[in-house]
Amino acid sequence: MCSRQIARSLSRALMSRPFTPSVNIARLKESATLAVAAKARSLRAQGIPVIDLGAGEPDFDTPAFIREAAAAAVEAGATRYTATEGIPALREAIAADANRLLPSGAEPFTGAQVVVSNGSKQSLYNACVACFGPGDEVLVPTPSWTSYYEMLELARATAVPVFGTAAQGLKVTAEQLAAAATPRTRGLMLNSPCNPTGAVYTRAELDAILSLADQHGWWVISDEIYLRIAYDAPATSVLQCAPARDRLILINGVAKAYAMTGWRIGWSIAPLEVTRAMIAVQSHTTSNPAAVSQHAALAALTRVDDANAAIDAMVRAFHRRRDAVLEALGAARALAVHPAGAFYLYLDVSSFGGDDPGARFSAALLDAHQVAVVPGSAFLTPSWIRASYATTEAIAVDGVQRMVRLLAAGA
Repeated sequence: MCSRQIARSLSRALMSRPFTPSVNIARLKESATLAVAAKARSLRAQGIPVIDLGAGEPDFDTPAFIREAAAAAVEAGATRYTATEGIPALREAIAADANRLLPSGAEPFTGAQVVVSNGSKQSLYNACVACFGPGDEVLVPTPSWTSYYEMLELARATAVPVFGTAAQGLKVTAEQLAAAATPRTRGLMLNSPCNPTGAVYTRAELDAILSLADQHGWWVISDEIYLRIAYDAPATSVLQCAPARDRLILINGVAKAYAMTGWRIGWSIAPLEVTRAMIAVQSHTTSNPAAVSQHAALAALTRVDDANAAIDAMVRAFHRRRDAVLEALGAARALAVHPAGAFYLYLDVSSFGGDDPGARFSAALLDAHQVAVVPGSAFLTPSWIRASYATTEAIAVDGVQRMVRLLAAGA
């Protein structure tokens, strides 16, 4: 055999080897929420009428004034690269929006502290890889959005789940966080209103948690993507009560409150040195977000009266659905976290039994009742399930009634 044939044989042998993930992603898990959505779409494509309560996005259209601003931006030529960190006007508008939450006399944010990203998910990732690394531990109140754990894994840091109790609405206390901390603790992830539970931290609870973080010099990454979607009272931002902002990173975006999930615009507001680091990360991964989406977000944030009217109408609709869903739970209502914000119902299905009651319940609910929900194991709480009422009231109520019937029937 000639050398060329030997080389080809070796090449074919190497190409036939199975793929082995790199150590960077070896322990990475698929997004459970996206997996549920994919399965629901697949069943619908087969003609099976599935009620999808797994989706984590508003079912409302993006307000017309935002769509019109985007169309005008395209016609004006907003189709080229922008600065990695976003257009200056949008960064200033984001800073101004955050400044409305600051206590009187506090030093205002500037656009220089803002990085506009391809959705709040990228902003969170940028913050994790900029602030944490091997050996660092980051406290994560649990249950929490599934991607927090995976982002910290990608940053090669260690996520430390801190579990809330049902009596606390699955929220954690400052005392629990202090008990979970070690000398390696470098940060804390916060999310209020919470995904997956819908719970909202009170001002007093945030005061205690932020005071603890400040005492220990921890980074606090606060995900406030659901801040505007609250029912019983306005949700408190960390900006309203943080004792200091030198180790605080605020994450937000237009996806939820403005019904702009597909536009992919989120942002971070952080100390200048952290902002510069996140710009560097983004410059080597995605560069700038879509130019036209930035101009749409600019309209959302600067046409305040139009935006407030649209948000208020959407939140009123979610509020009605929330109340209808709780009524549909009936006698099972005590098994759910009270959803004071966001648009999720977090239900205890531990009575379904087994090592993973949430997974068993979710599978049975889809097979027997054609309702898709997310098992709580996705959020490290396998005795629970998450159902979204970001759909019509009739569909949400129908789905919850089917859940109640399955719970009553048992395993």
